[in-house]
Amino acid sequence: MPGETTDERAAWGVACHREPRWPASLAALAALLLYLTLPAKLTIGPAWLIPAGEAALLLFLTLTSPDREREEERVGRLLSIAVIVVINAANVVSLVRLIDALVTGGAADGRSLIIYSVQIWMTNVIVFALWYWELDRGGPGERTHHQHREPDFLFPQMVTPEAAPSGWSPTFLDYLYVAFTNATAFSPTDTMPLTVMAKMLMAVQSLASLLTVAVVAARAVNILGGK
Repeated sequence: MPGETTDERAAWGVACHREPRWPASLAALAALLLYLTLPAKLTIGPAWLIPAGEAALLLFLTLTSPDREREEERVGRLLSIAVIVVINAANVVSLVRLIDALVTGGAADGRSLIIYSVQIWMTNVIVFALWYWELDRGGPGERTHHQHREPDFLFPQMVTPEAAPSGWSPTFLDYLYVAFTNATAFSPTDTMPLTVMAKMLMAVQSLASLLTVAVVAARAVNILGGK
């Protein structure tokens, strides 16, 4: 960040390097595959429509911008965010429809409900990992540069830089871990949100996870217990 000393930059784990796109792309593909295996009553339109469009966007981004760097074109970042928005929206619709099916009695197969709730929960983890990765400090292209904006998340390595390699900077797997722990604990664990945006994202993820686990999965177990 502007005005920082060399020691301060080291403390924040700042480096100037490119971050590969492929880990996030593989995670997005996993989310699309999870969506493809949901029943038609929980998806929007034909089950293949959204995954096909998202896969085409991911392929385009991977071929044209295999690395995330500061000089990345604005349209590339907007397309990356568009991929996340569509996956997120599709998963929200799937969760709402599953809850509606439970409330109205349209779904009575407890075993299927458990499987669908797990799929939706896993997609929830992936999509918020993508959100955290894309938004923290201005995105993966910005945060590895010493002039990035203020951080959205406080990682343990930022507090104790001696415990991390020199020039450490969070990668997608770090954000995937943050999303997983937030989805299981319904609250931050070792990584703290600093900005309002980060706090709101984590709150929304916790709410979606709570609905999936406490409402959908619990109801499915009740159905199984009643047999």
